Amino acid sequence: MAAQKNRQIVLASRPEGEPRPENFRLVESDLGTAGEGQLLLKTLWLSLDPYMRGRISAAKSYARGVEPGEVMVGGTVSEVVASNNPRFAAGDIVSSYSGWQEFELSDGKALQKLDSKAAPVSTALGVLGMPGMTAYAGLLTIGQPKEGETVVVAAASGPVGSAVGQIAKIKGCRTVGIAGGADKVRYLIDELGFDAALDRRDPDLKAKLAAACPKGIDVYFENVGGEVWDAVFPLLNNFARIPVCGLIAHYNDTEAPAGPDKTTRLMRAILTKRLTIRGFIVTDFADQAAAFRRDMGQWLQEGKIKHREDVVDGLAAAPEAFIGMLKGKNFGKLLVRVAR
Repeated sequence: MAAQKNRQIVLASRPEGEPRPENFRLVESDLGTAGEGQLLLKTLWLSLDPYMRGRISAAKSYARGVEPGEVMVGGTVSEVVASNNPRFAAGDIVSSYSGWQEFELSDGKALQKLDSKAAPVSTALGVLGMPGMTAYAGLLTIGQPKEGETVVVAAASGPVGSAVGQIAKIKGCRTVGIAGGADKVRYLIDELGFDAALDRRDPDLKAKLAAACPKGIDVYFENVGGEVWDAVFPLLNNFARIPVCGLIAHYNDTEAPAGPDKTTRLMRAILTKRLTIRGFIVTDFADQAAAFRRDMGQWLQEGKIKHREDVVDGLAAAPEAFIGMLKGKNFGKLLVRVAR
């Protein structure tokens, strides 16, 4: 069975500053049948993630960007509709990287079969997928949390931040989350068991963070930058570790932030406090994938890790949902349900 038409969302133009709906375009294209060794995949779930903002920029980055006219990149969960590949059969559910489209012809090399009985397949894009692995490897390898230490995480209600905070609790740390809005703050404390949680929009954030971290900060998991970093920076202890995962407050910047250059102040603190600040990409720790799947799968089954999904329906909804995510409008792992 082959799909005759394929709907795709392509990058229409590169955004200047904040992305807009007109930067994306929904197109329809012909889709052939699966050739020798190929599979026809039907997208069920599409993941929307902050890294995609960098991929639609012209700036050089760690991965190739999306060119205008090309299909937007993105992790997916797909159903095998037809297969000429002995490793897969029609009906298999696989994790894939099909991007913002309803179908894809694949050679099967980057696919991984999913067991829907072990966990909902959507978790392969969240807590048991790239975001969960990002939290696991970034915190444990770079952050190296020790029992009794204070761990602060920004964007703490998101798929990465929420996993970071819960893993830190498993390791015996005091965990403080920073998120946007009262509902997210309550969620961190009432549902996820954080020791303290603060609203990043609170005008008294600096004072309240200091009160929540009476012994200073030993590990800060950076997802945001901006005013959150300004509040954290004075509280960093000697030998603090800062895994830098994202800087979503700056993704839409078109020029350097206003105000004095803080580079000298930062470098002095790195020297005098002996700070470790390391940026990372999840693929840096590919050798930890098996350990991640083992540990996170066990913690999820034991109820030590909880997760939340924010689902929008239909491929056409992806651009608006993506734009909203960059403004913090999502609550949990943002997914597009492309097909049922």
